[in-house]
Amino acid sequence: MAMPKATFGTVVGGLVLLFVIVIPILRALSFFVIINPAQVGVHTRLGQLKGKLDPGLHFIMPVLDKVFKYNTRLITYETSSYPKESKADYTDYPVDTTTKDGQPVHIKYTVRFRIDPAKVLWIYQNLGTEEQVVEKVVKTDSRGHVRTLAREFAAQDLYSGNIRELEEAVSEELKKLFAEKGLVLDEFVIRSIDFSEDYVKAIEQKQIEKERVETEKYKAEQEKYRKQALITKAQGEAEAQRLLQKSLTKELLTKMYIEKWDGHLPQVATGNNGVILDLGSLKK
Repeated sequence: MAMPKATFGTVVGGLVLLFVIVIPILRALSFFVIINPAQVGVHTRLGQLKGKLDPGLHFIMPVLDKVFKYNTRLITYETSSYPKESKADYTDYPVDTTTKDGQPVHIKYTVRFRIDPAKVLWIYQNLGTEEQVVEKVVKTDSRGHVRTLAREFAAQDLYSGNIRELEEAVSEELKKLFAEKGLVLDEFVIRSIDFSEDYVKAIEQKQIEKERVETEKYKAEQEKYRKQALITKAQGEAEAQRLLQKSLTKELLTKMYIEKWDGHLPQVATGNNGVILDLGSLKK
């Protein structure tokens, strides 16, 4: 079915009007670029470096000019077992390495850094875009130093949670390297170190055995204390008896006897021939 002439003309007229209005606007907009806060731009023309663009609206020549933007805010690079689930700006898998005593480990860490706005032109000329900076510097240097420096530590030291020294060693190296390449290291943090299942079981068994030995040692010490307490008690009682016997003179015994006597004579007595006499019946 043919479109009515009036309708067809209206459509064509609308398209022409849209073209006349929109195209100039788009062309006008292409003469400008906006650098947002916490960004810095590098301006090039036909491949030649023109200069740095600070936050704001800037005039550029369409087709001839290009602007590469860099974040100057804090940027996070993170290694994780599930990098797609990480909320970091750039993600990667954990570093595989070995300890000083040959134990395999997987190290998960986070690097927080900034791009120095004052050095962005040098960064563009020598390293490239922000993504290339992360790949060439942050990723390469951090993974390399974590892998190398972890080999200077025994597995037991890292397993026990004493990883501060390793963190400081890596951080010190990265701080120097980043500064040379226009980056500012904010923080390097080791989030976790995973050991092999066999090593974890061996450590756990060793810990169980250590606790058993400590328990037996405690029991032995308690038994020793109990024995010593009994000996001390017996020695004290013997000494008390010795002192008592030493103090019991004939006069003291007589005195004690008199104090205890109730005034009544004994009812029975033993004769010279060993016969027991009932003194009470003799009185009768």
